[in-house]
Amino acid sequence: MRRRRPIPPSPLPQREGVDPVRVRLPAGEQWATVGEHLVRRLAAGAGVVDGMFAAGLIVGADGRAVPADTPYAPGMFLWFHRELPDEVPVPFPLVVVHRDEHIVVVDKPHFLATTPRGSHVTQTALARLRRELGIPELGAAHRLDRLTAGLVLFTVRPGERGAYQTLFRDRLVHKEYEAVARYDPALELPRTVRSRIVKERGVLAAGEVGGEPNAVTRVELAGQRPDGLGRYRLVPGTGQTHQLRVHMNALGVPILGDPLYPVVTGPVPAGDFRRPLQLLARKLEFTDPVTGVEHRFSSGRTLGAWSSYEEWSAGQ
Repeated sequence: MRRRRPIPPSPLPQREGVDPVRVRLPAGEQWATVGEHLVRRLAAGAGVVDGMFAAGLIVGADGRAVPADTPYAPGMFLWFHRELPDEVPVPFPLVVVHRDEHIVVVDKPHFLATTPRGSHVTQTALARLRRELGIPELGAAHRLDRLTAGLVLFTVRPGERGAYQTLFRDRLVHKEYEAVARYDPALELPRTVRSRIVKERGVLAAGEVGGEPNAVTRVELAGQRPDGLGRYRLVPGTGQTHQLRVHMNALGVPILGDPLYPVVTGPVPAGDFRRPLQLLARKLEFTDPVTGVEHRFSSGRTLGAWSSYEEWSAGQ
């Protein structure tokens, strides 16, 4: 078996806490030049890619600019910085709950994506932490939806990241969430919800389909109020996309502020931070795979609809 060529270190520094894009030219393809391949691969238009080559923005492992007419060589690595989009700053604090030489645990606000993706690049927890803490090698061990607030674990050392990611993959992390939704006295709780959830690429909302369950959630009622609201404790046994939101909707009590369930609403304008999704990653507990320490973290955030529904509903 041919040994895979190791990935060389990036010759470009981060920009605003965001890594440069790395491209490896694949084997088994016939291209005359590097430029022809990237024009097709990047789908950014020939003019854009040609302009990047002309400006010397695409470099090789030695940090030198790669000309567009460089002969195509399978296995060759290239780097460049993506054009950073204009982003409205998310005006909420990213609170560090714990920091040591191995991990950083933060209490993420609503509306802040965990890692760069799509139109959310510099305004993400990862990019902000890299800048604020001065840890360019920081990586995410798992993710929370952009609209969900609460605890997120990051790793300090790249070589240890896999060990922490394995905890989540093997379901060795105890996670508890809190949600606010309508109170339904006819809904029998506690209960464990099991279903098969499928999220198709390009489709905003996930859906439940027939078949072997791949999503399990324990749902408990943690409190109720005379105004008809309920506070729910959610304990996921699996980690499917939008799992908690889908299961709460299936029970007839969709989470307040959800723009996808039960109905997909229109896109929220950039900078509109009103009525956040009332879902919070409240607890995170695990045995540290590197140090053996038993970690138990709790979010200090409160859900606005529960503390003051009038202010939340008015968008304050």
